Amino acid sequence: MTPDNAPPEPVTPEAAIENAARLLRAAELETNIALMERLDDLAGSWLGMAHLLMEREGV
Repeated sequence: MTPDNAPPEPVTPEAAIENAARLLRAAELETNIALMERLDDLAGSWLGMAHLLMEREGV
């Protein structure tokens, strides 16, 4: 199997939180209100995923 068609790495709670933080930093710098809100919504989705993953792991 080559790296191009390798299966994706599973998402960890830490990775989900990092993605949320990255999106929130981008939202803070955004001047377009609609895009800022969308980035905030996406960050919320990542935080929700982190929460579900932590529950599943029993953390």
